[in-house]
Amino acid sequence: MKLIHFARALLSKTSWFVAIFQACLVFASILLAWFLRFDFTLPDRRLLLAGACALIIIRMGAIALFGLLHGWWRYTGLSDTLDVLKAVASGTVVFILVWRYMLGITGFPRSIFLLEPVLTAGMLIGVRLFSRVLAESVRQDIASSKKVLLIGAGSGAQTVVRELRRIGHEFSPVGYVDDDPTKLGLRVDGLPILGSVSDLPAVVESYPVDEVLIAVPSATSQQMQRFVEICERSGVKFRTVPALRDILAGRVGISDFREVDVEDLLGRDPVQIDLDSVRWTIEGRSVLVTGAAGSIGSELCRQILEHRPATLVCVDQDETGMFYLNRELSKRTGKTTALHCHVADAGDRREMRHILRATHPEAIFHAAAYKHVPLMEVNVYGAVQNNIVGLRHLLAVASESGCKTFLFISSDKAVNPSSVMGATKRIGELIIGHQPTNGMRCLAVRFGNVLGSKGSIIPVLQQQLRQHHPLTITHPEINRFFMTIREAVSLVLQASVIGEKGDTLVLDMGEPVRIVDLARTLIRLSGKNEAEVKIQFTGLREGEKMSEELFYKHEQVGDTSFPKIKRARGRLQEWTALERRLKELENALLTNNPDVLRLRIKSIVPEYCTPIELDAQSLEVKKAWPAFATSPRATA
Repeated sequence: MKLIHFARALLSKTSWFVAIFQACLVFASILLAWFLRFDFTLPDRRLLLAGACALIIIRMGAIALFGLLHGWWRYTGLSDTLDVLKAVASGTVVFILVWRYMLGITGFPRSIFLLEPVLTAGMLIGVRLFSRVLAESVRQDIASSKKVLLIGAGSGAQTVVRELRRIGHEFSPVGYVDDDPTKLGLRVDGLPILGSVSDLPAVVESYPVDEVLIAVPSATSQQMQRFVEICERSGVKFRTVPALRDILAGRVGISDFREVDVEDLLGRDPVQIDLDSVRWTIEGRSVLVTGAAGSIGSELCRQILEHRPATLVCVDQDETGMFYLNRELSKRTGKTTALHCHVADAGDRREMRHILRATHPEAIFHAAAYKHVPLMEVNVYGAVQNNIVGLRHLLAVASESGCKTFLFISSDKAVNPSSVMGATKRIGELIIGHQPTNGMRCLAVRFGNVLGSKGSIIPVLQQQLRQHHPLTITHPEINRFFMTIREAVSLVLQASVIGEKGDTLVLDMGEPVRIVDLARTLIRLSGKNEAEVKIQFTGLREGEKMSEELFYKHEQVGDTSFPKIKRARGRLQEWTALERRLKELENALLTNNPDVLRLRIKSIVPEYCTPIELDAQSLEVKKAWPAFATSPRATA
């Protein structure tokens, strides 16, 4: 490898200039050593010149061998310093062997053999360090650069500082705050540690700081919450480096600063699911994803590609979404994966039969569904047709094609549902658990609310903030279980491995979070305070509940091989009776009467509360509502 570097160095014009410059340094070192040895006189000049020529040739060979002919001295580090010392030491040994023992020249003073290497090493290292200091001190647009303070003084923060000091960067670091008391008062990479994290507000007042960078990639959710609260008290803008998992996965670099987002403040650490066991179920196989253009479906496709399937089939009705997904995934697919993108209805029996016969998927991830609760309350026909009839058609075609695994994505709204959407998801779970499928392993996963997914509460609130509108929330006490998109997709992939036929798998999402608390957090993260942004409570919408549940009381909840994933199994039903009621529901579609469809749904899911029943249950809430609406809490 060093010979390759040597050959490349010889061909570079820049390297020739660097080589000549370093040769001059070597000559200056031996000349200075000679002056020091003979009290600044030059006896035996012929011997000096002969020795200098031999020494320069030997030293330049060693310098080239250790890859020191490049001119990128502004990036000099410890490794370059060690290489210089190695080159000087090895060159000195070779010079002594050649000069004294091979050529037999004994008139060369021995002190020169000791003094010259010290001077040469000092000069070679010195010019490199001087170049780095000069490059870092002469910054472009220094007047307009932002002065930043870093939270954390570990290896992550040091890497950030080195990136910030590169010429052309918009940031100029001024120091650190760190909770390690042994570091207080020290200097790291030339920057002082100005106090603990709790001292941040005082530090910001004492030093010119435009922005704070949270440079702790491995910070837990609790640590991030504390950092954010302290930054808010300091009144200065703040951002964070990416999470350690994203850096290690190569998705981002450590200097790709981002705004602190709500995922950092779930109130719990995101569940990390080891997906190594998933690879053997995907690698070299054909996999199909419905709803592929959606938030969950698209991320599912990305993660499936990381496991190198032989074929990835993407199906969605959204033509525009599929266009952009195809463009993105085409750049990610390697030579071992064939990508097929189909604009099609996953519930179209004829179209799906054609697709499955052409691609022969061994696993199907069914993410296609209508999911918006209030919208489905006025589109009951569409919800039943897509979420129930479409599922049955796809299951039948998948079973015919010899598919081995079918995974259905359900929702926590399927538990004691108060909405048509939730009830259709519950019926989907029952179909998955009871419909005969010719040996195909069918299972379901229940999701909570997915942060950042299309149409979820967070993007809506973010849009209202950007437009300077009040944040609208249905009720001050409404709460939901939340999970990240990464958790949701990891749950799906892990479930495909550990789930057994008829299982419904649920991720441990911790405690439910009040939506109003989430909104207040979002206000703070936007750099505003609650006095600037109003929160308006609008009342529960059709089909909404105050709280969601993860399990039915009659379900048996057990552990799986993964501690954060639970298995739910309900009472077994006779398929013949369930199928009869499903056919009655399908026949009711011909009437297109929402009330008739709701009654048929309730015959399958007795726990489903129709709007009339919900009105009766919420009577007390409605009576109390005027008193609440005029209370101080109504405008936060």
